[in-house]
Amino acid sequence: MTHREDTSHTSFTEVKNYTKINQVSKFIRCFGCVFWSSVLGFCEARTTMPFTEDFYLPSEEELKVQEINVTTPTLKAGAIHFGKYCDEQCKEFMLCRKEEDDPRRCLKEGKDVTACGIEFFQKVKQHCRAEFEKYADCLEWNSPSMQVQYCRKTQAVLDKCMLEKLNIERPYMGYFTEIRTHKTNRPHPGPPIPRTEWKDDRPSLPPDYPIEDAKFGAATFIYT
Repeated sequence: MTHREDTSHTSFTEVKNYTKINQVSKFIRCFGCVFWSSVLGFCEARTTMPFTEDFYLPSEEELKVQEINVTTPTLKAGAIHFGKYCDEQCKEFMLCRKEEDDPRRCLKEGKDVTACGIEFFQKVKQHCRAEFEKYADCLEWNSPSMQVQYCRKTQAVLDKCMLEKLNIERPYMGYFTEIRTHKTNRPHPGPPIPRTEWKDDRPSLPPDYPIEDAKFGAATFIYT
């Protein structure tokens, strides 16, 4: 979890609505920024805001960045050191997502995380490639779910190389789940994007409406 040093600021509460959309052009993902697309006809989507015909989606040019094209074992093998190396960028991105409650306002922060990840893996390839590949291969082939307990020896060799050549120390257990103060130069978020207030016009019974007892007892299910 990430918080500002100014604790007097309260983030906007995320509101989830159900809505129907006609058509969205593409499915675009920018390292954590997800937009609906490639959807034709009508569908029901759970989003943080309702989509309308005039809803603004960033252009493909705004979202286009160099991707981190690595496999799942590679990403898992470098996840801990990657998180430590790009800690500030990740905290800035998550703080922006929490405060702004709108992924369109955090595209720059998302691009910074992606760029940092590319820089990290390039340095690993240059300085610790052999150690890293052995650890990734161990994760991939020693258990179906890539459990790390089967690869402690290759992990220790990689940790040593990361510390000696890249000065990245493996963080202790629980490091990424701590509540930490993050200093940011980004201004406090502006007013939230206006959202349509839907009238609750669902039919209801009057308070004194007579309710009969169930004919066959309570509708209770027992699962074994």
